[in-house]
Amino acid sequence: MSERPVYLADPGGQAGSARVATPARLAGPAGSDAPRVPIVLDVDTGIDDGLALLYACASPDADLVAVTCSAGNVDARQVAENTRAVLELAGRPDVEVALGREVPLVRELETTPETHGPHGIGWAELPPATMPLSGRRSPDLIAEEARRRPGEIVLVTLAPLTNVALALEAEPRLPRLLRRLVIMGGAYRAPGNTTPVSEWNVHVDPDAARIVFRAWADAVAGDAGSTGEAVVLPLALGLDVTERARLLPGHVARLAEAAGAGQYPVERAATGAEGRAVEGPAAGAGMPSADGAALEARVRSADAPAPGNPLLRYVADSLRFYMEFHARYDGFYGAFIHDPFVVAVALDEALARFQPVAVDVETSGELTSGQTIADWRHLWGREANALVAVEADAGTFIDRLIERVGRLAASRA
Repeated sequence: MSERPVYLADPGGQAGSARVATPARLAGPAGSDAPRVPIVLDVDTGIDDGLALLYACASPDADLVAVTCSAGNVDARQVAENTRAVLELAGRPDVEVALGREVPLVRELETTPETHGPHGIGWAELPPATMPLSGRRSPDLIAEEARRRPGEIVLVTLAPLTNVALALEAEPRLPRLLRRLVIMGGAYRAPGNTTPVSEWNVHVDPDAARIVFRAWADAVAGDAGSTGEAVVLPLALGLDVTERARLLPGHVARLAEAAGAGQYPVERAATGAEGRAVEGPAAGAGMPSADGAALEARVRSADAPAPGNPLLRYVADSLRFYMEFHARYDGFYGAFIHDPFVVAVALDEALARFQPVAVDVETSGELTSGQTIADWRHLWGREANALVAVEADAGTFIDRLIERVGRLAASRA
């Protein structure tokens, strides 16, 4: 991949060809001497959110300003508990954690215990969090930090966009105050993972997602004829690219080695009843259901002791649950780690390639509610309001995650 962010030319050349403002390069590859990027993470801490928090804490190019919590994978109060517990595990009890709205804007809350476990962290168990919650509410924190540091904050959303929609209500200038909004959400040219057309984060609160995308559309429209600096379009990373970030047992074994901890129980579990390797589609083989049943028994067996390192124990136990879920529903023993990949791209945009496009969200369709619709052919005649990721350098990201989180685990042993 290029060492600089790549924004593909708009093939339409007419509608959707709004000026694309690009902030100064945010960060660079591991080892870069680029300045640290001040980020606020908005999370609904399930398994991959937890790994994203660890990635942010482990990244020398990240200045983790605060974390805001939204209901999604689990209820909002459990999200706040998980988030603080993971931050304490990573040695970052200094990070401000705020609780946001506890239900979507219009709809009833859906959670997903079958994906992330009843408490959102799979098989893992963490001590109760001791760090206090912020006195600020999540939408207020987002708006206040953007006002306090105009043009500096990168807001990275790994959850339903409820808090961002409410922050826009509190501060309509948010599209011009943020350095960048980076969204994990949507399925732009790929099928959904919740309904045939919708991705989970957008599905939970499509009304909020519509508000957010339309706010940036309005900001872009306000640029028409202006000679001033153009609004910075959000980066939207959907299932099209995040499902390329697959963590397999071999990667987890490498992470343990990077932490100096030896063999991982996830790796020991990655054999079927006859000792055959169980691989997913990324490795060219499916997983028969009999092997899946054997795996589920083995991953919880007493002969696969968890690592003594508390951070590695958490990673192992949470990922085992996630990998079992993907084995049942996606045909491979591994995990799509959407959220850590999005954090990595927020810190180094060269990990993905983007195309400007007009995006809107369906909120009322009987079969299409929660669908993110990208006007690739410019049929609407609207200007682009997002940079949608169309390619991803998943290999570089996985290597970086192993190195960074492994180093953090070693420091916390």
